Amino acid sequence: MIERPLDLDAVQAFVRIAELGSFTRAAEATRTTQSAISLKLKRLEKRLGCRLIERTPRSVELSARGTTFLEHARELLEAHDRAFTEFAWAQQRLTIGISDHVAGPELPALIARMNAQDPKLLIEIRIGSSLDLLQQFDRRELDTVIVRFHAGRNDGEVLLEENIGWFAAPGWQYRAGEPLPVATLAEPCGVRVLAGQLLDEAEISWTEIFVGGGVAAVSAAVMAELGIAAMARRMLPFGAVNIGPKLGLPELPRLPVLLHSRVKNERAGAALAALSAAFRSAARN
Repeated sequence: MIERPLDLDAVQAFVRIAELGSFTRAAEATRTTQSAISLKLKRLEKRLGCRLIERTPRSVELSARGTTFLEHARELLEAHDRAFTEFAWAQQRLTIGISDHVAGPELPALIARMNAQDPKLLIEIRIGSSLDLLQQFDRRELDTVIVRFHAGRNDGEVLLEENIGWFAAPGWQYRAGEPLPVATLAEPCGVRVLAGQLLDEAEISWTEIFVGGGVAAVSAAVMAELGIAAMARRMLPFGAVNIGPKLGLPELPRLPVLLHSRVKNERAGAALAALSAAFRSAARN
């Protein structure tokens, strides 16, 4: 018989480690340090009298007892949240802008993560260009934006840096002697400007073959073999190939993805921290 209740913070730390597969990402999601997460897990394991996590230099995996406890841990946290939110909070809104160059196919999973963090938090997400979203953020129309780096700004928290490449469909063939066909996003788009500048500096003849109102449209044009596009690999359908080295195209720099936020409310901040941690995790996979 358990003589005293479990530490809910420690239980939450265990669940985050199990779900994200990393002590570092669990620390990011709960806005604490890796050492604090490790200490909470150690106390929980001592309290339960068994090892929950098997940690090696390369991986973090649940033990057999940890797998069994995970379901109970989730139920415990859900029951606590229901009891607390039933009486504590009215509905709140968190408005987030995400750049079209950043909102990849993992977006549904990220939204699900935020909803799991706080099911009663009203989440509004707008997709657009980095410049447009930053302007809306500055006008206080958005609480938070996740965008590509924009020249002239030195604010924002770097979530990650992504490799950008020149991608084409597997069967696409370049016709020698003709301008390089490039599919781009509509203005304003910083990646579009950067790609054009690099091609011009390399004295490579090119032409816009397709202009899309979103990444999905540009991806469709690429896979339809209209031309190539400067994008992150995770934004394109499986099978797209980096054609840059083969054609001798200029190397594109790693571009940071930044979080700009004025959220100070603890409730919205917790949901945003969960989104940031999940975003880093999804983008690295």
